[in-house]
Amino acid sequence: MSAMLSAKSPAQAEQGPATNGVHLGYNLSDFALLKTLGTGTFGRVYLARYKNTNQYYAVKVLKKVEVVRLKQVEHINSEKQILAQIKFPFIVNMLCTFQDETNLYMLLEYVVGGELFSHLRKAGKFSNDMTRFYAAEIVLAIEYLHSLNIIYRDLKPENLLLDDRGHIKITDFGFAKKVDDRTWTLCGTPEYLAPEIIHSKGHGKAVDWWALGILIFEMLAGYPPFFDDNPFGIYEKILAGRIVFPAHFDANAKDLIKRLLTADRTKRLGNLKDGSEDIKRHKWFRGVDWQALLNRAVQAPIVPVISHPGDTRNFESYPELMEEDQQLQGVDPFRNLFKDF
Repeated sequence: MSAMLSAKSPAQAEQGPATNGVHLGYNLSDFALLKTLGTGTFGRVYLARYKNTNQYYAVKVLKKVEVVRLKQVEHINSEKQILAQIKFPFIVNMLCTFQDETNLYMLLEYVVGGELFSHLRKAGKFSNDMTRFYAAEIVLAIEYLHSLNIIYRDLKPENLLLDDRGHIKITDFGFAKKVDDRTWTLCGTPEYLAPEIIHSKGHGKAVDWWALGILIFEMLAGYPPFFDDNPFGIYEKILAGRIVFPAHFDANAKDLIKRLLTADRTKRLGNLKDGSEDIKRHKWFRGVDWQALLNRAVQAPIVPVISHPGDTRNFESYPELMEEDQQLQGVDPFRNLFKDF
């Protein structure tokens, strides 16, 4: 997708990327911000209504001063560039970006079903069949990203949304990176970090398959295999590598998790000669119709309750910002750092 959309409304933009390079810039006044859907270190995501068409979108709003202060300029520019080049059924679609004196904005499709995290917490844990469905859609998404040499690096239930039919949409590409071989940045969520990230040995695509193993365990158990009150305690447990499986775990699920949570990445499933095919051929995934899954033709185990396209019942409630917190500064010392927005 081109860096900016052409002279189209967001509704039209969903039909495809701009081809003529002309851009009539959007700004915040084109949208009504209705409700906070999520918050982060230097921004938040809002449900927004595009005033021209009354269609709903998610707008990720990032405070420039905080992005710069926390040395996240490279990560944010990378996130924008990666989202602009990918289009896949199980990954959230970015429509365009824009900026003003204070903030950066990413306009994303609104994924109405909420976080998988919320559904997992409500259920306590998922059944073997439910877990397999979500894991299989994630395998296809990670396989797609890896085919483009993109490492995702932040797989966890909070970053997995459900669409109106209950299918997965991966969101938040702040830690994603395009790499040809290895990278050395320490980033991600402690419970999901692979040993090679903790060791700072340089890491590659195999970290996403490790995280898949953690995610499958968490969906089946209701908690991750390595947890502690502080990150260093978690790191110690990850490096020790001792996994205690609940008694109810399916034997094939246990086998797959062990193969994914192999500390030696040269022996980790997904990182061998046949790559993701080894995972798809594993006994636990027996019976999965991968083509039907890719076509979103398989019935999802949870179909979110939705009454209208702007329904937010599947999202947590957050305190809203005061109006003055959203005012512009007038002077923009950071515009040159975000030329692609």
